[in-house]
Amino acid sequence: MPLDPSFIGRTYPPTAYYEVGREKIREFAEAVGDDNPAYRDTDAAKALGHPDVIAPPTFAFVLSYRAAAQVLVDPELGLDFSRVVHGDQRFVYSRPVHAGDRLTVTCVIDSIKSLAGNDVLSVRGEIHEESGEHVVTAHMMLVARAAEGE
Repeated sequence: MPLDPSFIGRTYPPTAYYEVGREKIREFAEAVGDDNPAYRDTDAAKALGHPDVIAPPTFAFVLSYRAAAQVLVDPELGLDFSRVVHGDQRFVYSRPVHAGDRLTVTCVIDSIKSLAGNDVLSVRGEIHEESGEHVVTAHMMLVARAAEGE
């Protein structure tokens, strides 16, 4: 059964704060193979005008994916996660993520479409610092593949 388009605009509660640590940033940079010194060395980051090391641009996925779990397990939405594939991801930054940031994410369902029997769900994660400052918006597209025979 297709997802109900009346869920477009549904906003989920903000997540608990995630404190960004230098070691988490370093580990993420290593995992994605990015050796930018601003991700590892406080002095290198400060030389670029940042208060501390910064995170690679895709680091925000760590937070946005955790927050999107609220959408994925929403029993009212009825999404069959066993049929979901990650279709697309993009980030729109106001500023880089810094070590020491305390970030929270609020997810919103932006669109629901049915294409060739597949449900395409777009979820936006607004990521703010504890002070309320906007840091990044994460856009995620999920595709719930149609069951065979549908």
